[in-house]
Amino acid sequence: MKFGKNICILNVGGTKYAFTREIIKDFPLRRVSRLHNCASEKEVLEVCDDYDHERNEFFFDRHSEAFVFIMLYVRSGRLRFAPKMCELSFYNEMIYWGLESTHLEFCCQRRLDDRMSDTHTYFFEEDVKADEESGDQCMTVTGPTVNSEWNIRWIAKLRRIFEEPTSSIAGQILAALSVIFVILSMVILCASTLPDWETAKNRNTEEHRTIEAVCIGWFTAECGMRFLLSRNKYDFVRQPLNLLDILAISPYYILLVTTALLGESLEIQRAGTMLCMLRMTRVFWLVKLARHFHGLQTLGLTLRRCRSELVMLLVFMCVAMAIFSALAQLLEHGLDLEPRNHDYDSIPAASWWVIISMTTVGYGDMYPITVPGRMLGGVCVVCGIVLLSLPISFIYHSFLQCYHQQRFRSSRPSKSLSAEVLN
Repeated sequence: MKFGKNICILNVGGTKYAFTREIIKDFPLRRVSRLHNCASEKEVLEVCDDYDHERNEFFFDRHSEAFVFIMLYVRSGRLRFAPKMCELSFYNEMIYWGLESTHLEFCCQRRLDDRMSDTHTYFFEEDVKADEESGDQCMTVTGPTVNSEWNIRWIAKLRRIFEEPTSSIAGQILAALSVIFVILSMVILCASTLPDWETAKNRNTEEHRTIEAVCIGWFTAECGMRFLLSRNKYDFVRQPLNLLDILAISPYYILLVTTALLGESLEIQRAGTMLCMLRMTRVFWLVKLARHFHGLQTLGLTLRRCRSELVMLLVFMCVAMAIFSALAQLLEHGLDLEPRNHDYDSIPAASWWVIISMTTVGYGDMYPITVPGRMLGGVCVVCGIVLLSLPISFIYHSFLQCYHQQRFRSSRPSKSLSAEVLN
């Protein structure tokens, strides 16, 4: 804020809150943080309802009790409905201050969706976040121009098509095409490892190159459009799925450019070997299917929430593997007894037998031949079953919770309430 005192007072429905200008600058509520960039009283009145210059007090004619619960969210990070208040009215307050339904707790999201389904309101698409970040910053007293509003709506629709395939028929068609190209690319990648592939490739070089170019072109166009439509380009590049897209696409263009500039030389062939290794990263394109299938989304969400349980499982396995591999090496090879099992000549070699025994895989390539070793093997198998079952129960319950949550989100209305409808 480029004027006024150091202390700012927010008067929301008669309840006053005092903050410093530094806190206002990074305030989690977008409407409040916009006050910091206001250079005149005219700009301030576009954000709030009234302003007292002498006391540096900003007036908001909003529901004071709802703002109390919104402030609790600012402090604790947990947003719930105000008691004895209509869910749609509280959601209206959330939109005004710059929050979305995703900020609500899971139970409150379900209440809001049930309330939406019970009403007979006609919803229309509106990207509130994009409007707050881009449209409101350039808004004047007379409001945004028709062209800017039209552009914002079209960008919001395109973003929903690419990011939310179930939001429209166009999004479903785009998702179906993406799945088809992923499957086609995987079929070509698997067929390229067949013994007869090189002979067939020499006969149909142009056809193979055309199919590969079409698949790469589709993935490039899809990744480029999602990059252009993303709100934050830096966050887009940091996402794991987008990094896999870039890593899988780049070898094709690198090889294409180097071949065009330097020709088919020995160095290019050596570099081509490295690039062929990078091409194998295309198998990770199957992870892209997580954007279209809730089952894969559930799996990813479960793994992310169960990081501590997975680490605990890994620690259990490592400790048990160290103990049993040392004992197995001692009983099977370390003692000066006959016969000596040379498969257990070292502790790292015995670790392989321990891990396949604890997971009850049992390939049969290694097995104890002494009586103490076989007794140790039985104990190892029983301990493996017990150790695996302890953290897996937590992972199972987390998977069920994530599964029901994904099903709930997928059944939610694809169109969201706008501020105009709620008002």
